[in-house]
Amino acid sequence: MVETHVLDDQRVADLAAQFEHAWSTRTTIPPLSETLGLADPAAAYAIQTQWTAMRLANGERILGRKIGLTSLAMQQQLGVHEPDYGSLWASRYVPAERGLAVAPASWFIQPRVEGELAFLIGRRLAGPGVTLQHVLAATEAIAVAIEIVDSRIEDWRIKLVDTVADNASYGGFTLGPWSRALRTADLRTIGMVLSQNGRPAVEGIGAAALGHPARCVAWLANKLAEFGIALEPGDIVLSGSLARALPARAGDVFTVEMHGQPPLLLRFTE
Repeated sequence: MVETHVLDDQRVADLAAQFEHAWSTRTTIPPLSETLGLADPAAAYAIQTQWTAMRLANGERILGRKIGLTSLAMQQQLGVHEPDYGSLWASRYVPAERGLAVAPASWFIQPRVEGELAFLIGRRLAGPGVTLQHVLAATEAIAVAIEIVDSRIEDWRIKLVDTVADNASYGGFTLGPWSRALRTADLRTIGMVLSQNGRPAVEGIGAAALGHPARCVAWLANKLAEFGIALEPGDIVLSGSLARALPARAGDVFTVEMHGQPPLLLRFTE
């Protein structure tokens, strides 16, 4: 188990409550890395864990996990050497009907949209020692996904500890249909086009996520083991963005296309 001696329990609870207030009121807070000089990722995960526990006590459910900072460029930008993770809260899952998901822009503060792959875990994955091959063997299906990232930190002025405490900048997500065929595809070379309002905006490739999206899931299983947690059957894992995120606002429509899969659309309403 990971322990932190940087913040006492009451301070962790107070900070978690600040994030919950920011979430529910659509307001921001200054970066903890600046106001507190927070630099310890373990302390940031303690805040995240407390915030999630607070939400669970009020009826929230966890559908799985999301992985962030999977690209080398983002790790270099934030001065870190590994990704981070957060929980997928069910209250912000937006089901897609006939390939279209609709999300109110009013849910978010400063949302951005990412295209990625989601893994549906079929067999328990408990680290340490989980490999890419273990992940593929334990995966029941894979789906095209759109993640909405959002930040309770002012102006996205984040360092690693800020995004970790902020549930890895979770905003929401939607999924295309689950595909068993994708389990045997070469996910390193799978291409993605993310369009905004009908115009292609960014292109990505599976290798952008730690060289292989399943390697991201392996990292997650091994990281969770530090906290005494495993990936369980039925968990959804968003494996990390395949390209840069695009800012979103009311009226925008985003489309993610990947070879052999139906398009997935997300529309933001007023």
